[in-house]
Amino acid sequence: MRAAIAAAPVGDDQYGEDPTVNELQERVAAILGKEAALWLPSGTMANQVTLRVLTSRGDDVIVSRESHAVWHETGGSAANAGVQFTEIGARGVFTAAEFLDACKMRGHPMYPPTTLVEVENTHNRSGGVIFPQDEIERVCAAAHGQGIATYLDGARLWNAAVASGRSPAELARPFDLVAVSLSKGLGAPGGSLLAGSRDTVDRAVRQRRMLGGAMRQVGIFAAAGLFALEHAVNGLAADHANARFIAKQLARSSRIILDLDTVQTNIIVFGLSSDAPDAQRLVANARERGVLINAFGPRTVRAVTHLDVSRQQCEKAADILVELVNRDTA
Repeated sequence: MRAAIAAAPVGDDQYGEDPTVNELQERVAAILGKEAALWLPSGTMANQVTLRVLTSRGDDVIVSRESHAVWHETGGSAANAGVQFTEIGARGVFTAAEFLDACKMRGHPMYPPTTLVEVENTHNRSGGVIFPQDEIERVCAAAHGQGIATYLDGARLWNAAVASGRSPAELARPFDLVAVSLSKGLGAPGGSLLAGSRDTVDRAVRQRRMLGGAMRQVGIFAAAGLFALEHAVNGLAADHANARFIAKQLARSSRIILDLDTVQTNIIVFGLSSDAPDAQRLVANARERGVLINAFGPRTVRAVTHLDVSRQQCEKAADILVELVNRDTA
């Protein structure tokens, strides 16, 4: 990947003149079955640009509970787009019926109108779960029937595709706009893309610039993305198997609360019982042993497998985590 970065032909992407960025955009649009795509520095910016393109200030956006847009973007959606969120469903998913029940009508004297529904697939805080595609089809059909736009936060769409056996284009098809990340399981140093109709992507170009995302010779990032698409996607299945292995080892501890059904891709989110160390303590102790995990709450922890960790390292990490949880007391 570093060699591909060094060899990349570049130009000024602000003027659409970076050949490597243009190649990546065309490649991702084709993979997702969309007319056009746009490179952005990060997935968070992709989410923020989408809100600026598909909503107006004061609108309501329906999302799954604990979605990335609500929890992990430091309130940017309120600051940048002026929207409010309605969280529905449970464990990363919701039904078309729940969506319709939550919709707020246009023209009401008090309600903010619902103008967008956003699906996160896979869902980070729920443990990398996959949103069932048949329900996605029903949600998007219901939304379009109400004149409501649809957006897929597919930062980990590659994982969803590999785990479900469906193509990225099939997963993306029901949505007006789709985001994918190159810096999650694919290992690129940065970059996400938005894909949709040419008109929608053209409008996203202006919003990207407003938010400071227009850059110059970013073909170096695009080259990493092209390399990742060519070489890293096939390795995602191994990441999923490693996550499943770690989860099974963790579930053997009576102090760890973990539903194995949620471990569908490369993320493990688990709870800690009242007699176990709290999340911050476990994170700190694990770091001292070379295992890097995140605290998602006072007694909730996330671990993620990726291409830079081997099966042997995952086996060692699982043993260390179980040892620390069982050894320490609250």
